[in-house]
Amino acid sequence: MVLGKVKNFSVSFDCLNDSNVPVFASADSVSGRVLVEITGEMRVRSLNIYAKGLAKVRWTESRNAGSNTAYTQNFTEEVEYLNHRDVLISHSRDDDGCDEGSSVLHSGRHEFPFSFELPQTPLATSFEGKHGSVRYWVKAELHRPWLLPMKAKKEFTVFEHIDINTPQLLSPQAGTKDKTLCCWFCTSGPISLSAKIERKGYTPGESIQIFAEIENCSSRVVVPKAAVYQTQTFFAKGKVKEIKQLVSNLRGDPLPSGKTETWDGKMLKIPPVSPSILDCSIIRVEYSLVVYVDIPRAVNLTLNLPLVIGTIPLHSFGSRTSSVSSQCSMTMGWLGLPERAEAPPSYSEVVTDEQQQNNLHLPASVRDELQGALYAYIHEFRYQPPPLYCEIDPHPEQVCVQDGRLDICPPR
Repeated sequence: MVLGKVKNFSVSFDCLNDSNVPVFASADSVSGRVLVEITGEMRVRSLNIYAKGLAKVRWTESRNAGSNTAYTQNFTEEVEYLNHRDVLISHSRDDDGCDEGSSVLHSGRHEFPFSFELPQTPLATSFEGKHGSVRYWVKAELHRPWLLPMKAKKEFTVFEHIDINTPQLLSPQAGTKDKTLCCWFCTSGPISLSAKIERKGYTPGESIQIFAEIENCSSRVVVPKAAVYQTQTFFAKGKVKEIKQLVSNLRGDPLPSGKTETWDGKMLKIPPVSPSILDCSIIRVEYSLVVYVDIPRAVNLTLNLPLVIGTIPLHSFGSRTSSVSSQCSMTMGWLGLPERAEAPPSYSEVVTDEQQQNNLHLPASVRDELQGALYAYIHEFRYQPPPLYCEIDPHPEQVCVQDGRLDICPPR
């Protein structure tokens, strides 16, 4: 038999979204097919698939061991999230028991479906960084007699969902800092910065509303700015490697000496970025909003507000609740209003004199049913005004001295 040639050998997924991109989450079912297209008949010993998920960290550092000696040290670490194997064409034996048995594929296109379940435990989100990555893939291996195996590999994306509709991620973030500039023996006035955002959690494509106040009492012209940074942290062999990258930024107007600038909801858009990775033991991806004042010939005045980039966007009810509460809190903060309850209304504002006089006398039918001590009690206290509201206890505990020792006298 003339051996056929493989025209196409590939792996494809059954995508569940409109974008035709294979994206999955924990406990999802991953399905697809292995395509084998050949010209002529071909013997196949086996066709296997391997599904793998791996977080891997790697970097090198050069070290000196002496005046003329240097060496390179490698730092590597791995965490396995998925390991699955399935057989699509099994290896068969000949009738005489030898291992040369095989299946025969005829000329044409052949599709072999496969499916498997992702683990229900939390998975790390797919990620590509400078010193590490989190990758998921399916690899197919086609074994033929007397030939090297053919391999085809296809990656898929996993998102560990982060719902920003939680109290922790809906809570406002705020901070205040100030700085005094010094030049030799001269000291200028302070530069103060206050900033606030309405919540901690956002999704890619959203805009962050920044509320800030910058006061420049120094002798220099400063520039307020804001930026979103991504921090990648890698862990291996007890060592830590950190990379910080700019995601997006904005620039305010120059602020002369003695002036104040207010940002009343200045917008900073978040571009398409990877979600936060917070549960992987060797890779962390975190975000922060940095509001700062660019000061010439001095270290900038910087304020860091933590962010979490999630995958489940803000619900409409969550948006209204967060917006109303944060706006009220912001308004009180900026206007200097106290966030405390007022005293209750007086008795005369609730019950008029006419209502009090009309209700002092009960109808005869009711009075007949309420006789004795009970009626006297109700009649005595019905519609009587409550005691005046006061935050000071009118009957405080009194300290008595009896036989040379302190004692607390009971209240009246």
